[in-house]
Amino acid sequence: MKLVKVRNPEEMSAFAARRIIEKVSSSSMLSLGLATGGTPVGTYEFLIDDYKKKQTTYRNVFTYNLDEYVGLESSHPNSYHYFMYNHLFNYIDIPSENVNIPNGVASNLKQEAISYEAKIDKIRGVDLQLLGIGENGHIGFNEPGTALNMLTHVLALSESTRQVNARYFNNYDEVPNHAITMGISTILKSKEIILLASGESKAEAVYRMFTEKVGSNCPATVLRNHSNVVVVVDEKAVSKLEEIHANYL
Repeated sequence: MKLVKVRNPEEMSAFAARRIIEKVSSSSMLSLGLATGGTPVGTYEFLIDDYKKKQTTYRNVFTYNLDEYVGLESSHPNSYHYFMYNHLFNYIDIPSENVNIPNGVASNLKQEAISYEAKIDKIRGVDLQLLGIGENGHIGFNEPGTALNMLTHVLALSESTRQVNARYFNNYDEVPNHAITMGISTILKSKEIILLASGESKAEAVYRMFTEKVGSNCPATVLRNHSNVVVVVDEKAVSKLEEIHANYL
């Protein structure tokens, strides 16, 4: 993995946006794996600003979201379908038929996971995957303990993840208990990965990602087995790694 240190979340977001724009502009057809949550919002804002100013077109871009809550309709304000349209898709020219997000209210969730995996297999993995990292080291919704060979699947969310995500809901009881997510093995099919981390709350996870033995206790460690990963961290997120393992920087 290549580690890139920046000063703050804005520089982190700009770095990711520049790489995405470069790929979009230089490709006749491109697949992007996209993430939700607070971390990628700044990146999406840069993409929207670029679209407004330079009209970078997304007509030949196909997107594949990492995950979705189980039980939330696409119109629900806390669904990741709603998030993606509210934070990006409504403001660029990507055709709606090019957008792929797991269906968290499918009548057969197991079959939905199989079908979603088949879409990614059809393109032989996304060209560029954007990731965040959870405070417990999860990527996507692959919680600690998830088998490293898992494909797209439905899983129970850990209490720690639900507590972190509760800030987006009216109260903790509204946070879904399950999600459908690309598996760790699915993520590793990506041809290029950019992982973003900012803030002191992510410092422990970043440290563990680089220093722990690769394994399911910290799912993000598996990215060390991928040949094309860039980890972009701000000063606070890299603080623990910087203190103890300066040789990584």
